[in-house]
Amino acid sequence: MGRYISTLHSQLSTLKIVCAFSLFCAILLAMEQMDLSKAVRPLLDWYRNNARDLPWRRTRDPYRIWVSEIMLQQTRVAAVLGYYARFLETFPTVEALAAAPEDRLMKLWEGLGYYSRARNLQRAARLVAERGGFPDTRAGLLELPGVGDYTASAIASAAFGRREAAVDGNVLRVYARLTDCHDDVSDPGVKKAVRARVQEMFPEEEADIRIFNQALMELGATVCGPNGPPRCLLCPVRDFCLGQARCTAETLPVKKPKKARRVEEKTVFLLLRNGETALRKRPGTGLLAGLWEFPNVEGSLDESAAGKILAAWGLEPKVWRSRLAARHIFTHVEWHMTGYVLEVSGEGPPEFLWTGSLESRAVPSAFARYSAEAARLLGGTP
Repeated sequence: MGRYISTLHSQLSTLKIVCAFSLFCAILLAMEQMDLSKAVRPLLDWYRNNARDLPWRRTRDPYRIWVSEIMLQQTRVAAVLGYYARFLETFPTVEALAAAPEDRLMKLWEGLGYYSRARNLQRAARLVAERGGFPDTRAGLLELPGVGDYTASAIASAAFGRREAAVDGNVLRVYARLTDCHDDVSDPGVKKAVRARVQEMFPEEEADIRIFNQALMELGATVCGPNGPPRCLLCPVRDFCLGQARCTAETLPVKKPKKARRVEEKTVFLLLRNGETALRKRPGTGLLAGLWEFPNVEGSLDESAAGKILAAWGLEPKVWRSRLAARHIFTHVEWHMTGYVLEVSGEGPPEFLWTGSLESRAVPSAFARYSAEAARLLGGTP
C-alpha cells in the first residue's frame, strides 16, 4: 500500500510539473502574440516622469533639434552638452551658421571629432537658408547633406510631429530584448524590419508622437543600456518583454563582430622657433580633411631618422627637448604616435604655418597631447 501511495505521489508531482510547464508555454505564446502597442502608454508615462532634462528636448525649433542630432552622432550626451550651448550661442540661427567662416566653425567643433559632420552642417544650413526654412517631412530632410534615415526621422518627429520611427542603436537594443529577436541588428534588412515594427507602435496624439522616439531612445540609454545587464526592475515595459521572460535579455542584441582596427604608426614633430610652433593643413579629402595638424610622417622614427626628415624640410635641430608618445582611436584605424618636441632654426617647407597661438586654428583631438604641450610652451591655450 505504501509503495502504491508513493508511486501515486510521484505521478501527481510529474503531472503538476507538466501542467505548470504547459501554462508557462501558453503565457509565453500569449506574450509573443501580444500587440506591442500595449507597451507604448507605460513607456510614454515613464518618459514624462523620468527623462533627463536635455536642452534640445525643450524646443520644437528644427534648427536646434537638428544641431543636437548631428552632434549626438557617435558622441555621448555628456560630451555634447557644452559644445551644444557654445555652438548655439555663436550661431543662434541657421542663417548665422550658413554665413560663418569655416575656420571659426571648425575651431568651435574642435574635440567633437567626425569633422565632416560640421562641414555637412554648414552645407545643409546654406541650403536651408536659400530655401527659406527647413523641410518638414522625412523625405525633404533626407535631401540635406549629412542627414540620414535616423536623423531625418528624429527631426521630423520631434520638430514637426510626423509619425516617423527613428531607429538608432538604443532602439535596436530595446526592440531586440522586448521581442527576443536574435537577428543580427547590424544587418540593413533587419534594421529596416525593426523600423517597420516600431512604426506600427506609434501613438496617435501629436504630443505623444513628438516624444515617442525620444522615449524609446531614453529607455535604451538609461535602463535597457549597453555594456552590462539591463535594469529590468526599473523598466516600464518589463511586463511585455520576452527577453526578460525567457532570460535572454542579457545576451541581446546580436551583432556580428566588428573588424579589428588598422594600426598606423606616426612620428609627430612639435617644432619650436622664436616663440612659435609649426602647423600645416591636412589634405582636403579623407580623414580629418582640411584641419590643422602638427607636421608628421608615417612610421615610428628614432632621433637619427627624425633628424633626416628635419633636414629634408630645411630645418636644423638646436635642442631636442622631449619625446611624447600618444595614441588616438578612430572608428576604423588607431594611430600610435611618437612625438618629438624640439627647437629648430630654418624656414621649413612653404606649407608650414608658424604661429604663436593655437586659439584660432582647429587642431583635431587626435593631437590633443601635442596641442596641450604646445600651449604650455607658448604660454597660451590650446
